[in-house]
Amino acid sequence: MYLNLIQIAESFGVSEQLVIEWVRNEGMPHVHDRDRILFEQDQVMTWAARNGLAANTGFLAQPTPALASNLNLAALVRRGGIWRDVTPGDLPGVLERIVRGLPGVSAAVHDMLARRICSPEGLTMAPTGKGFALPHPARGVFLGEACALVALILLSGPLEGVKGPDAVPVTRLLFFISPTPRLHVDMLGLLARSVASGVLSTALDQAADDETVLQALVEGSGHAVPLRSGGRR
Repeated sequence: MYLNLIQIAESFGVSEQLVIEWVRNEGMPHVHDRDRILFEQDQVMTWAARNGLAANTGFLAQPTPALASNLNLAALVRRGGIWRDVTPGDLPGVLERIVRGLPGVSAAVHDMLARRICSPEGLTMAPTGKGFALPHPARGVFLGEACALVALILLSGPLEGVKGPDAVPVTRLLFFISPTPRLHVDMLGLLARSVASGVLSTALDQAADDETVLQALVEGSGHAVPLRSGGRR
């Protein structure tokens, strides 16, 4: 579950400016989504406990299960694919190939998505730290469950002009298209949680194969990993 700046300030009973100072100076976990700062509930509660702050009230009370818990993350990644050793200059072309691979979409819709995503302001990058960013269409693109996807793109060099909160160069992208507006922030949180867990980074650092990387991504998000036979692990 993701919260905005106002909700975090109200939960702690402090000013929004103080929350911004926590972000800047105290390492409060957050992500940028367009012109907003968002805070993943579990990460904030862990940070608060580590810093001796009460953080289980108001908007930080335990939520009902997130809508994203119903998403089959493994299926979304298999649809979007894992793309390795992509040069930063080739990124627009790879993104175009990804969106043009969406099933059940007309050529006109493919063209529209490609134009939007490859335009100069077409993506919100949402860097999360640890060398990751969570790019997604800057303008809402919601075509339903059949057209949602997640693509892991591993760059051969740093992405210029994108700075993570920890100053680590961005070389790993989790590009996503949400199925619905309601699930957009949930998907952002799901992927950010996977990055924060460190499981995905470990698999990538060990040069694991695609299936192992996919399992690490899903396990890091807190989901069970569906087996290809239909079971779960």
